[in-house]
Amino acid sequence: MRIDKFLKVSRLIKRRTLANEACDQGRVKINGKVAKPGSDVKPGDIIEIQFGNAITRVEVISVTEHVSKAEAKEMYRIR
Repeated sequence: MRIDKFLKVSRLIKRRTLANEACDQGRVKINGKVAKPGSDVKPGDIIEIQFGNAITRVEVISVTEHVSKAEAKEMYRIR
């Protein structure tokens, strides 16, 4: 799954356009490398997202196309 779509589906970022912008600005990393919006994400990957001065690190647990709001938090684990 593309990183921009994963961020939206998992609700780490509210909208896909915002996820695209974060990737384009270099604020999203997958396993320590800057991610482009089309970069693939798979279970086991570590994603770092920079929100201002705060950095959120999560480990991808599952990649699913459609999930409910309650199930979205089961897609990742905060590190």
